[in-house]
Amino acid sequence: MEICTIVVPCYNEGIRLDTGAFREYLSRSSSVNVIFVDDGSSDRTLDCLRLLQSEFPEKVDLLANTVNAGKAEAVRAGMLRALANPKVTIIGFWDADLATPLHAVEDLLGVFSSHPFVDIVFGSRVKLLGRDIERRAVRHYLGRVFATCASLVLGLPVYDTQCGAKLFRATPELANVLERPFLSRWIFDVELIARFIQVNHGGRDKVRNLIYEFPLNSWKDVPGSKLRAKDFLIAAKELLVIRHEYLSKGAARKLGTPALSKLP
Repeated sequence: MEICTIVVPCYNEGIRLDTGAFREYLSRSSSVNVIFVDDGSSDRTLDCLRLLQSEFPEKVDLLANTVNAGKAEAVRAGMLRALANPKVTIIGFWDADLATPLHAVEDLLGVFSSHPFVDIVFGSRVKLLGRDIERRAVRHYLGRVFATCASLVLGLPVYDTQCGAKLFRATPELANVLERPFLSRWIFDVELIARFIQVNHGGRDKVRNLIYEFPLNSWKDVPGSKLRAKDFLIAAKELLVIRHEYLSKGAARKLGTPALSKLP
């Protein structure tokens, strides 16, 4: 049986955090644990997480950053923590707002069972008949433009890079791509894929076969998102930096120290 740990980054989620949903899920799940990473919240988020940890001490771990480091680094810290446990075979991250409901964890885990050569499973927000995908029109169309740009930069036909529901096999390759801090604060999901391409010496065909996009059955746009319109411009700049650092002809084939100064 796969042992899975999901990392849930939290920053000022005191109002939006559905602790009841987490309680219900943790009560019935036998093989999924959670690492919450409080990223320097200034509200009551940390108190809520400490309460959950006290109620489920065997299933809930908690990292508390004293300062806000950004979602990318919160996720990376949590995933490295999970990788340190040799019993864990699947590691991933999940958005704290539960736009993707927790029961979808089992859907993504099922892909690993049915596709033994897949190492990465992404939730994908595809509005199909029979699926319950609720997304504001403006974010959907901006998202489609960004996804097309990301796909062109990566050289892979990825439909949805930014869905906050992703699982990975706990492999040495995963440890490699998480070794260094991310360049990006917003689109580290794209950077993760770029790093997998880089450690495979530019082998996009190999990486393409490692990734499976799973069309989610349910996803809802939760009010209170911290994403702003200008963040799409920042994301565009980050795409260019990712391309230069990992995917250009002159990019090193081993992960080096990220050029953090290149980003705003």
